[in-house]
Amino acid sequence: MKKWISRLMGGTESGANTSDDSGPDGGGEDQAQRSQGISKEIDTAYYHWLTGSAGFNAPAELESRILDEVQVLTGRPGDAAGLVPRVPEVIPQVLRSLSDEDASAAELSRLVAQDVVLAAEVIREANSAYYRPMSTVKTVEAAIMMLGQNGLRMLLARIGFRPIIKMQSDGFSRRVVPQIWGQSEKCALAASLMAPGLTAGVFESYLAGLMQNVGLVVAFRLADRVCQNGNVPVSGEFGISLLAASRQLSAEIAKHWEFPQDVANAIAQASQPGESSLALALSQGDRIAKLRLLLDGAMLTEDDPLVAEGLDSFQRRCLGKLSKLET
Repeated sequence: MKKWISRLMGGTESGANTSDDSGPDGGGEDQAQRSQGISKEIDTAYYHWLTGSAGFNAPAELESRILDEVQVLTGRPGDAAGLVPRVPEVIPQVLRSLSDEDASAAELSRLVAQDVVLAAEVIREANSAYYRPMSTVKTVEAAIMMLGQNGLRMLLARIGFRPIIKMQSDGFSRRVVPQIWGQSEKCALAASLMAPGLTAGVFESYLAGLMQNVGLVVAFRLADRVCQNGNVPVSGEFGISLLAASRQLSAEIAKHWEFPQDVANAIAQASQPGESSLALALSQGDRIAKLRLLLDGAMLTEDDPLVAEGLDSFQRRCLGKLSKLET
């Protein structure tokens, strides 16, 4: 994992998001408090959407036990990481080639074509609604030309994360993983779209979006072990606490896997006062992705205040773009 992440970051712009400035969020203390209130409402609705009919009125001591166990694992990220993801052998080779500015599309296509599954993923991505080609892309080389180096790097990151998100599990965590992964993909894309306007690195924002839910998967596995009934606590307050604690766990796992420090810090700082530009891109992407899922799940409507007041015009356009994202 550590070598893979190092290669994944090769060739990206460095230092683009090391500023401590919070970016163009503006508006003063009242607006910040309002934004935090909206974030809590969205997190509560999102948690209830995730848990669905599996939520039950758990005693306070059981809720505390789950949160305590998540906190303990935050101090033992090696144990929390659990499984080391297995990625196709060709991916590190492609990543090395992406670091070489002289690498041609023909060379990249030759490497990608060595893995039938990867080649199919690249062509599928190039034909997706996100890229909207004028005509169907049929060859690997044409697909790589359509995606570009950054698009290919993002696709490789997404493929590399799938084994992490799809860790074998039982009970509620097994049922909820697809929803978590869907939010991860949407968050990653939304964060990468927010990044340029916030002087944050596009790929770093995308990587942070994919990484931030790893701790939540682990947290739900812990909840399964504690509850032992296939259900999880339904309390909205518990949900907010669990999402916050699991985000810190994700940040510690990111450090353990030797992710770039600014990516790990952004996960830890997201939605907190004084967040970095990268953390701000992540928190905005996270909000947009959650609202997209809540809209698609009929938990909210387009005119809901959480949408109308929680997003600006550009963020609402991004919200619409996510509706076309296949996961």
